[in-house]
Amino acid sequence: MSNAQAVTTADFESSVLKSDIPVLVDFWAVWCGPCRAIAPSIDAIAGEYEGRAKVYKLNVDDEPSIAEKYNVMSIPTLLVFKEGKVVEQVVGAVPKQVIAGKLDQAL
Repeated sequence: MSNAQAVTTADFESSVLKSDIPVLVDFWAVWCGPCRAIAPSIDAIAGEYEGRAKVYKLNVDDEPSIAEKYNVMSIPTLLVFKEGKVVEQVVGAVPKQVIAGKLDQAL
């Protein structure tokens, strides 16, 4: 089971925008090879940052309105939210330490 929980349009505001700690959102899709490639890193970060940051996965095929709102044109796109605003962005499959570094900057 994944450490990163799914987030949907219904709970995006309460889970991500109103979070009192930084949030990493992985915009992905089932058919996306690079998304699958970074999934183990996303899951590991979710476990390592538990209590300090939240990690969610948002399926762009299921939730296109949120992807559109944040101008997600390519996946995987990782957005770091702090106090309801995007503070960091990573596009593409990158090493785990790059993702963790972006999240660290928001802590």
